[in-house]
Amino acid sequence: MSNQEVVTINVGGHKFTTVVTTLKRFPECKLARMLDGSDPEIRIINGQFFIDRDGDLFRFILDYMRNRQVCIPPDFMEYEALCREAEFYELRTLADVLSKDSIRPRAEILEVRFSLQETHSFFRIFCSCSGTIEMLAARISILVDQTAGNWTYAYQPTKPMAPVPLQRPSHHDLVFQCGNDFSAGEEFAARYVTIQPDERRLINGTNVLGLLVDILLKEGFRLLSTRTVSSEEKVECYTFERVKRPQILTIGGHSTENLQSKLVKSQRRK
Repeated sequence: MSNQEVVTINVGGHKFTTVVTTLKRFPECKLARMLDGSDPEIRIINGQFFIDRDGDLFRFILDYMRNRQVCIPPDFMEYEALCREAEFYELRTLADVLSKDSIRPRAEILEVRFSLQETHSFFRIFCSCSGTIEMLAARISILVDQTAGNWTYAYQPTKPMAPVPLQRPSHHDLVFQCGNDFSAGEEFAARYVTIQPDERRLINGTNVLGLLVDILLKEGFRLLSTRTVSSEEKVECYTFERVKRPQILTIGGHSTENLQSKLVKSQRRK
């Protein structure tokens, strides 16, 4: 066969089309040997190579042979089965990587603690991934104005607003508050919260919580549980888990690199 000849492979009823060059990229593997008919487990039926294996998982095998990397979907759970397929096709480097526990996706847990007082609310956000906290810190802004006399919830855009930095107790959490605090005399310090891309300046803690939850859901998190941490202090806890982004395993020789920061869509090629 010439290197550019097109080959059709039927794997358990799923048909895939590729070129000889791709199959010869790993000369030691079973798919390269099938081209000269030296592998008894692979037969030719109606002009197509037939392999009695899992067709759904074969797309990952072919993806690896094409690109030397595999894009694992966020909800993928069949690492053991895919490892068996890699061993069957005698793709040793891929099988070695898939057998390691270190590549299995770890849950990213985010916790929002919310305390609603009479005139103000407190928020503390903790996340197992510091990058998510950095992302939220860049999007959350606290603005303060000084209001003399009676304080109202209505936002008046003519008043000067001063930014207030978020509190960062560690790389994994941030703290902020909204509402109004009584200061000297008859003055109140009113704190407004803005969370991009929403442009509103919110002062009511319940509204801020609703917007924060909505943004987290859009960012790929799902709500796992809600509970009351302290009934006396009115502290509620909302626990979220991120639906993991696709994981890319890049394999060259015996080295591996886990590129979880990239979002790549896995496509089935037939």
